[in-house]
Amino acid sequence: MGRVIGPWGVRGWIKVAPYGDRPEGLADQRAWWLEDGDGGWTRRDVGEARVHSGTVIASLAGIDTPEAAKLWKGRDIAVPRESLPKARRGEIYVGDLVGLTVVTTSGATLGTVVAVEDYGGHPLMRVADVAAERLVPFVEPIVRSLDLEARRVEVDWEPDY
Repeated sequence: MGRVIGPWGVRGWIKVAPYGDRPEGLADQRAWWLEDGDGGWTRRDVGEARVHSGTVIASLAGIDTPEAAKLWKGRDIAVPRESLPKARRGEIYVGDLVGLTVVTTSGATLGTVVAVEDYGGHPLMRVADVAAERLVPFVEPIVRSLDLEARRVEVDWEPDY
């Protein structure tokens, strides 16, 4: 759902860069799961959360100083899938892309989506195979088709790009 970008204010709030284009979806959740750094996740109840300049700022149970908030910088935030609203027609959650096979319009297999990155312009699929890892923009006209049932994304993107 997002990544902690640092502390916010003097009361231990955190500032989060949300994934996707609807930060309200994260701000509306009453509990978040924070990546704990040891390969696990820690549940934290949300005291308050609101959208602030395209980010989400929030107070979380057990994090009450800027120093404590700073310890979570760079950590991912998740929520259980069942707590999310159903995707609207023509929409998907970017997390649904992970694990899909990416093929080119010419039939070459680029690999599997291992992550979706967002650096501000548009989402980028991190596609990996045994020989290479590459970033492929998840934007029209590059993405030609997406079939969640077949677990496949067809792109106008060649292996040597």
